Amino acid sequence: MDLGLTDRVYLLTGASKGLGLATARCLVADGARVIISARDADRVDAVVEELGADRAAGLAADLTDPETPQRLVDAARDRFGRLDGALISVGGPPPGTAASVGDEQWRASFETVFLGSVRTARTVAAALPDGGAIALVLSTSARSPVAGLGISNGLRPGLAGVSKDMADEYGPRGVRFVGLLPGRILTDRNLELFAASGDPDRARAEAEAAIPLRRIGDPTEFGRVAAFVLSPAAGYLTGLTIPVDGGATRGL
Repeated sequence: MDLGLTDRVYLLTGASKGLGLATARCLVADGARVIISARDADRVDAVVEELGADRAAGLAADLTDPETPQRLVDAARDRFGRLDGALISVGGPPPGTAASVGDEQWRASFETVFLGSVRTARTVAAALPDGGAIALVLSTSARSPVAGLGISNGLRPGLAGVSKDMADEYGPRGVRFVGLLPGRILTDRNLELFAASGDPDRARAEAEAAIPLRRIGDPTEFGRVAAFVLSPAAGYLTGLTIPVDGGATRGL
């Protein structure tokens, strides 16, 4: 199936590794061009080199900086002459129960995970043409709390609500919003969570046992879903959340 991605341009935050990088690879493989953003300039440069300078450009930036979203929009237009959508992804907040983490951790996570994402979403949405799309990388915690991830349990549902609200507001202009809810996928973040348990092999085995497909997902499996959601082929999808979790989420 032709997704209609040829020569379309997408910006991706937090895309120097993990789910953002997996999505960038899938978009480029289907003919899109991408603007890669992350805080680590060396990692951004390495990803651009991997994807090819004719298909990718990079910008080292931090979503806590209020000027970052407009810089990303300008970079897409300056480098490729257009912008068709975005994948907004940020690193996971620190682990710990909602009651055990302190105010400073909550504030820092709010600035990055929540406010940084909202600011980027509204800035990009204002710049998109009819047919544009924004996908927010959230978590299955948007639907059901995940043990030991109190900050995520607090912030991700709010972002899902913001995505729905923006879908209503920008829908008449033909701009779509979708929340993506990754479950256990083999990224550095999940490897860190397994390691933090003290027995990573056991933690992984227990996680796999709770997944109907009985395995941890591959980042490329997420990237393909994200690329489809951002593409014109998904043009009638908006205002919803999509779990990418091997069936682990128990809600219908």
